[in-house]
Amino acid sequence: MLENLGGWEIVALLLVALFVIGPERLPKILGEIGKMLRKVKTMAANAQADISREVGTDIDITDLNPKTFLRKHVLSEADEEALKSPLKSAFGDLKSEADAVRRDLEDTTSAIKSTRAGRANRREDSDTAGTEDSSGDGVETTPAPQRTVDLDAT
Repeated sequence: MLENLGGWEIVALLLVALFVIGPERLPKILGEIGKMLRKVKTMAANAQADISREVGTDIDITDLNPKTFLRKHVLSEADEEALKSPLKSAFGDLKSEADAVRRDLEDTTSAIKSTRAGRANRREDSDTAGTEDSSGDGVETTPAPQRTVDLDAT
């Protein structure tokens, strides 16, 4: 309960308690708090022993989680493995399908990149060597082809 408190924090709490409660009553109240904590701890240990006796196995407080309880006390290792095996095979099938999709995507990406590179090379080859950029930055610009739309042709 007090594991999150450091030494200085406990000292500060004791000083606040000393000022609020007073020096005459502080030792008596601290003793009563200690007795209460011991009773609570004893009650928890007794409840744990009662549960263990009723179930028939040794149970730890962490075993009260339903998943942990089933895994540890109800299912044998063979039962647990029998439950896991269909899931493992389904996971393996899913992983192999995902790997195939990933490979297909990588192939498609590389094909698109190579197509773009081929188009860029053809575009550079089709440009005339005599055209130079007038701005002087070494980048050639070619005008985009003009498209006309006849709106009256319906």
